[in-house]
Amino acid sequence: MLIGAAAAWPLAARAQQSGPMPLIGYVSSQSQEYDGPRLAALRQSLSEAGYVEGASVAIEYRWAEGNYDRLAAQAAEFVRRRAAVIFAGSLPAALAAKAATATIPIVFVMGADPVKLGVVASLNQPGGNVTGVTQFYGALGGKRLELIRELVPAASIIAVLTNPKNPNSEDHLADVRAAAQAMGQRILVFPVSAESEIAPAFAGLLSQGADAVLVADDPFFSTRRDQIVAQAAGRARPAIYYTREFAEAGGLISYGSNPVDNYRRAGAYVARILKGAAPADLPIEQPTKFELAINLKTAKTLGLTVPLTLQAAADEVIE
Repeated sequence: MLIGAAAAWPLAARAQQSGPMPLIGYVSSQSQEYDGPRLAALRQSLSEAGYVEGASVAIEYRWAEGNYDRLAAQAAEFVRRRAAVIFAGSLPAALAAKAATATIPIVFVMGADPVKLGVVASLNQPGGNVTGVTQFYGALGGKRLELIRELVPAASIIAVLTNPKNPNSEDHLADVRAAAQAMGQRILVFPVSAESEIAPAFAGLLSQGADAVLVADDPFFSTRRDQIVAQAAGRARPAIYYTREFAEAGGLISYGSNPVDNYRRAGAYVARILKGAAPADLPIEQPTKFELAINLKTAKTLGLTVPLTLQAAADEVIE
């Protein structure tokens, strides 16, 4: 029996290799344009593990463009097609994928706490079919409030833009409210969940006397990055964001983990699962690097002086 099994194994292995390529179903709440640098890191990570797109693995992409109602159908499609792994590029995408399957492995990248929101059982032992990387965006709301207050120390009111359709919005607001109370800062919350609500929100915060803006982490806001940055500039309101892409697009300041690095690490998890690892055995990875980016050109336009201590602490200073 042992000899027969040993002889049969190479044949089975060759048959498996000659079969169809494993399919990775990529489901993102964001857009193809916004995900570009992240996808490059994901593909590179897979390639380093021996999975080259189009040669040894197939990847198909679905983008919700900030419309979370599309995600359930997108995840269900990959379940019907028996994808080897579903990659979920946000909390809403991860929740949609988890609702669609309890057996197909899911690897996520999200800014929220996956334990608190019921995506996994614990960070060390996720359990079930889901694992991934938490970007730790939501828990940094209080820190961002401190940073924008440091840039605009005379701000009597700081507006907070949040998307109530994102399941992590309340957690993020709780963190910001706690920080605001501790520093005696008044904040006003403006819910925004559609493109048509962005300009009215900025008009409203201006009319209510907000001196600065904190944009909560949200995939919908990421897909409308240029519009939000333009509104802040047009209203001459200093604003802080959660990823460096906003600062690079003309936003004043951003603070958050490195999304490209997070996708690279998630790609390594996808590769390990394709090689046979169980998601339940892969602990949730947390960020190892946080980035502060400051756009000095925007600061100058707004008439703000960025403290030298803050410039020295920045990972990127955009001149």
